[in-house]
Amino acid sequence: MQTGQQYDPTGFDHLRLGDLPSRAAAKFGDRTAVIFGDHQETHSEFDQNVDRVAKGLLALGVQSGDHVGVWMTNRPEWLHLLYAVPRTGAVLVPLNTRYRADDMAYTVINAECSLLVTIDRSGPIDYATLLSESRAEIEAAGHLRSIVMLGAPLASSTATRTTTWDDMLDLGSTMSDESLAARAAAVDPDQLMMLAYTSGTTGHPKGVMHSHRPIRNIRERTMLLGHNQCDVHLNYLPLFHIYSLSEVAVMASLTGAAQVLFESFDPEEILDAVQQHGGTLLHGFDSQWAELLKAQAARPRDVSSLRIGTLAAGMESSIATARQAQDVFCPTSSGFGMSETWSFICCSHPSHSIEQRTEASGYPMDGVELQIRDNETGEVLGTDVAGKLFVRSYTVTAGYWANPEATAETIDCDGWLDTGDMARLRPDGHVVLMGRYKDMLKVGGENMSPAEVEGYLLEVPGVAEVAVVGYPDEKLSEVPVAYVVRSPTSTVTAEELIGRCKGRIAGYKVPRAVIFVDEMPMTPSGKIRKVVLRERALIDLG
Repeated sequence: MQTGQQYDPTGFDHLRLGDLPSRAAAKFGDRTAVIFGDHQETHSEFDQNVDRVAKGLLALGVQSGDHVGVWMTNRPEWLHLLYAVPRTGAVLVPLNTRYRADDMAYTVINAECSLLVTIDRSGPIDYATLLSESRAEIEAAGHLRSIVMLGAPLASSTATRTTTWDDMLDLGSTMSDESLAARAAAVDPDQLMMLAYTSGTTGHPKGVMHSHRPIRNIRERTMLLGHNQCDVHLNYLPLFHIYSLSEVAVMASLTGAAQVLFESFDPEEILDAVQQHGGTLLHGFDSQWAELLKAQAARPRDVSSLRIGTLAAGMESSIATARQAQDVFCPTSSGFGMSETWSFICCSHPSHSIEQRTEASGYPMDGVELQIRDNETGEVLGTDVAGKLFVRSYTVTAGYWANPEATAETIDCDGWLDTGDMARLRPDGHVVLMGRYKDMLKVGGENMSPAEVEGYLLEVPGVAEVAVVGYPDEKLSEVPVAYVVRSPTSTVTAEELIGRCKGRIAGYKVPRAVIFVDEMPMTPSGKIRKVVLRERALIDLG
């Protein structure tokens, strides 16, 4: 028996993200890989395009271990980058397309990106202008060397090399197959593959570090859910989310399936595509499924080709939607995951009962351990007792990039990660999520840190105190509301505070309402009692 770290491309634990397109091309070459509007690629063509992009990155001087930011809406080019970046040994840094100038700049600087790939415009959002507003700040940090723009060229700068996507591909044509093969062969499955930025309760987004190892988790789920080369995934979740990246994009490459890619979520367009292309899988949070249900009720399509869907369900608020989806569309598999643990580390099986698949968030997959602990004492609790959820797994992040303090606060010396969620484990092994201990909001599937927005508003003259809490929303599950104490003599208005946020931070972070109060409800230890403010919001806003 041979031991050590020698790479085995067929080994269950040794898959590398950059190798998956070549693997798919060898097994499923002429089958459709991607459909994007009128554009289609087979798995062989997709692998060739990944190679072209990877060579372009090499030509731009990308080295193994460099961090490459991708700030782009769903497009085939994003999918090519998903594999091309790790094929070169570089680290992928997906950026939320809802970021605006300030939060984009913070993330690019914090991640120490040496290359940023972006798009000039998508719909009404002018990404080129947003980048220009923060470019000087980013370049002053000293890490960024190159910018690649898909679309209209960006103005040159003495600090960074700028090029278009097509010019990058032309540069890459000068690189040899051997140079790329040598770089790809040197990639270690245990090396850093991605920084997935997620907001926390301490303010700014944090870079969650992941190696190639979670590919094993995805591969196991292909067998659990019966995914295969005949599947057609509808991919409308943003690719910067681990959910979309893991459960659709990578899943399709592993199984030889096709994915119909959408630049944005449009339920009418998606259901038309199910009928046109014989879609077999839908994915999403309950908010997306609810919109799909409304669209189908308004204009029914033939969705008989659907065989299963994934639904991040299990909380009480999602049960009604999850149950309706079974009748209108297809059986769904519920799951739980987060940026720090990877997607769907818990998952239900298609053979489970409707109750299990809609009222719980699955059971732990192989190699995943769960504990429910008393939030005060840390005592490990038994079944059906609510407490704080902890996870230990090979999929758990190695920590937060350049933030050892946050890492130590979240992951203990035995490898247990504090999710910050309240949950209980049922006697049947399924986990039920009951809310969050951490002060995190989830706005339409987006994690949102109240502390980040509070810090932003505190910079406004005339604001003495601010507390952001969640307010129920039928479409987005919850939205942020800001309670503000003005400074003496201040006349700052709600419109001014909301205007301060719009266009500068992601839209889902912008408070839907600002409510002025004379003082905050406080605990004896001097902390704002947000539970009181959440209850008050129900009265103040109806």
